[in-house]
Amino acid sequence: MSENKTKPTVQDINSYIDSLPENRRDDARMLVEIMHEVTGEKPVMWGPSMVGFGSYHYKYDSGREGDALKVGFAIRKPRTVLYGLKFYDQIKTNEDLLSKLGPTEVGKGCIYIKSLKDIDLSILRKMIHNAYHYKLVQEN
Repeated sequence: MSENKTKPTVQDINSYIDSLPENRRDDARMLVEIMHEVTGEKPVMWGPSMVGFGSYHYKYDSGREGDALKVGFAIRKPRTVLYGLKFYDQIKTNEDLLSKLGPTEVGKGCIYIKSLKDIDLSILRKMIHNAYHYKLVQEN
């Protein structure tokens, strides 16, 4: 079975943020601040461009297993990607909040935003809280 390519690294968060285009750094810094505040976790780089807060172990029926970040983000050229806030099992609370977040695009497991200034940060905080604590319950 293949090994998970996205793993925690020792890469410095500030170096990552400093390497971003100037117009995207403020969003990255604010997301680090918000996610740290809500989760109590320190940020960890996952691969070269994902910032994660907390981790959990998963195991699929197929036998594939590994570790993943609980919540996190990546700053991509066109959009910022939020990880862990949308659930495959469709937790109702976050689905309701997603409709109030602001302009987004939604992938299978990710939420895409253009800028933090476009979304409701109080809703984002609630979604992070729900997702982080939901995954804590699922682990136990």
